[in-house]
Amino acid sequence: QVQLVQSGGGLVQAGDSLRLSCAASGYSFSDYAMGWFRQAPGKKPHLVAAINWSGDTTYYPDSVKGRFTVSRDNDKNTMYLQMDSLKPEDTAVYFCARSSGADFTDVIGGKISYWGQGTQVTVSS
Repeated sequence: QVQLVQSGGGLVQAGDSLRLSCAASGYSFSDYAMGWFRQAPGKKPHLVAAINWSGDTTYYPDSVKGRFTVSRDNDKNTMYLQMDSLKPEDTAVYFCARSSGADFTDVIGGKISYWGQGTQVTVSS
């Protein structure tokens, strides 16, 4: 069965770094694009990073561009989100997600088939 198990997250100060991990199982990992979303209380989730099946194409919105880096290790069936220079506005629950397609644009277009359990990231000023 498909599973996306997240680790990482926590409470940090502004300017610090965190790395989130998403370990996948139950499907052919390298066949699908993946992404990271975040959700603040009372808000809808927003995309913060997307990566294609091979890891050679990525996408970031302006809010995190230059600070966040998404990567994947297809031999380990794991996707990562490296977050540097964190700001208080980055505070949210972060979710990893698997797309139904192979292209990073499938993630941007909302083609999501599975979600991780989520992990809290809190950035204090």
